[in-house]
Amino acid sequence: IQRMNVDEMLEIVRSGKILPEKELRQLCEKVKEILLEEANVQPVQAPVTLCGDIHGQFHDLLELFHIGGEIPDKNYVFMGDYVDRGFYSVETFEFLLCLKARYPGKITLLRGNHESRQITSVYGFYDEIIRKYGNPNPWKYCTEVFDCLGIAAVVEGKILCIHAGLSPEIKTLDQINLIDRRMEIPHEGAFCDLMWSDPEDLETWAMSARGAGWLFGSRVTTEFNRLNGLDLICRSHQLVNDGFKYWFKDENLVTVWSAPNYCYRCGNVAAILSIDSNVNRKFDLFTSVSDMNKVTHYRNVVPYFLQRV
Repeated sequence: IQRMNVDEMLEIVRSGKILPEKELRQLCEKVKEILLEEANVQPVQAPVTLCGDIHGQFHDLLELFHIGGEIPDKNYVFMGDYVDRGFYSVETFEFLLCLKARYPGKITLLRGNHESRQITSVYGFYDEIIRKYGNPNPWKYCTEVFDCLGIAAVVEGKILCIHAGLSPEIKTLDQINLIDRRMEIPHEGAFCDLMWSDPEDLETWAMSARGAGWLFGSRVTTEFNRLNGLDLICRSHQLVNDGFKYWFKDENLVTVWSAPNYCYRCGNVAAILSIDSNVNRKFDLFTSVSDMNKVTHYRNVVPYFLQRV
């Protein structure tokens, strides 16, 4: 990246501005190169902090780093769903891209079900791009990055980080590594399931009301962890009012949610999960900094909701 270095880009986005289109395209190309060097299941060393959905709540993302520590002083895994719903998906995703380009070994960016062309066309990111850039090209650059994002990460061989959950087609981590991830998320199959499934208080599998993925139970989770030598599955994908929630009697799966006061009305707290060098766990909770007070283009924001009624 020549014309503008990544440090300059970081400061532009941190201040709440968006990148010029040309620089965003160069940034996306750079990050794609970095991501394609990473495995579907990326090994990560502790200490590291694990984060759930952000959903365009940019000022709350800045608060997350204030609570958890700034990169490069701290290492992070983000488990997807950076965009849609919130008012600042562009700033959120550009900031994370800048961090990945500047400190590639310090931040792992995984894919969520919202990192897809179909979903972002409906739930806000595409409309926000059009509003802020005036044309869809920046959306195309970003969605090409989506196709390169990793599927999962494993911390010290013991904690699996993945956006949503398990699949009846996947028994081992090696099988996840065999998935061709450079595509739009399919409507069914293993890749789809990993992006869409949810835990439920049952033993094995059940149909999901989401229309994609599955509901999976305690026995499935225990067997998957045992077979792969895991202590814990850490995932996001579902709003949790208390920021995090352990599942099943063995507490061998946890949901971590990192978007406080989700959609500016849910009233939930957010959490991040810090893993120390001995793989001990500590949750840090935080509340919304209320970016409703920081909306600078309010007249442009209102139609987003009017269109989606």
